[in-house]
Amino acid sequence: MIDPKSLTAFAAVLRHGSFEAAAHELSVTPSAISQRIKGLEERLGSVLVQRGTPCIATEVGARLHRHSEEVALLEATLAKDLDLPNASPTPPHIKIATNADSLASWLMPALAASEGVMYELIVDDQEHSAEWLRRGEVQAAITSHSTAIQGNDSAPLGSLRYIASASPEFIKRWCPQGITDEAIRTAPALLYSHKDKLQREWVHRQLGHNITTQNHKIPSARGFVDAALLGMGWGMNPEVLIRDHLTQGRLVALDPATPLDIPLFWQVNRRVAPALAPLTKAVKLAATKSLLPP
Repeated sequence: MIDPKSLTAFAAVLRHGSFEAAAHELSVTPSAISQRIKGLEERLGSVLVQRGTPCIATEVGARLHRHSEEVALLEATLAKDLDLPNASPTPPHIKIATNADSLASWLMPALAASEGVMYELIVDDQEHSAEWLRRGEVQAAITSHSTAIQGNDSAPLGSLRYIASASPEFIKRWCPQGITDEAIRTAPALLYSHKDKLQREWVHRQLGHNITTQNHKIPSARGFVDAALLGMGWGMNPEVLIRDHLTQGRLVALDPATPLDIPLFWQVNRRVAPALAPLTKAVKLAATKSLLPP
């Protein structure tokens, strides 16, 4: 058996990145935290924490950390089910990988519906968020991959509709002849990151081939919309985020007949799926209010 207090100290060090911050959270001295970590390392015969700024887990430490997070979540759920006080001094932490557009448009109400937990959100493209699950670094993920990662369950949430959109002034300046090869090649586009393939996919569907665009990189879903409103470029904006702007004419679809619908799925680690059942229910409910039906 591993000493629970040592596990709690270990998790606090990784959560805050320092022994001092972990000591402050647990109301003990940094020396006590150090002794608990040292005891763990001697017990397991391996270094668990790379001391630095911040402190980070070694490979063995990362595996232990995942285990400790799962145990804390399961114990907190059991205590709640049995109407017992949670023995842990801190609430359980849930790590979720999500795409930025879901976070900005519909996910937050689902997270707010589940009390008694702390969230750590990892923002990544929906094509890549499943990799966090595959590496065991999160307990759940919103992803565009329908096939469940090994050891996980997958459920369809619906499709997030994107509209290729820009300000009326931008379209008048850069697309006077409509959506042509020349317009797409020269007009500034908005890109979330190098992983963002939505613009490329829309252009290929629209014109039948790929075109290299000139891009602003703006890693913010809300900033993406603001940039479009200010005429900086055209981009693939979630319809749920820009519906009012489209209605008021502040943004215009480059081609109203060709939206881009991206299916999303909720994947959750099977070991903690029962503990995350309330969150899963809330995520599915929130999705039905904003996404197109699966």
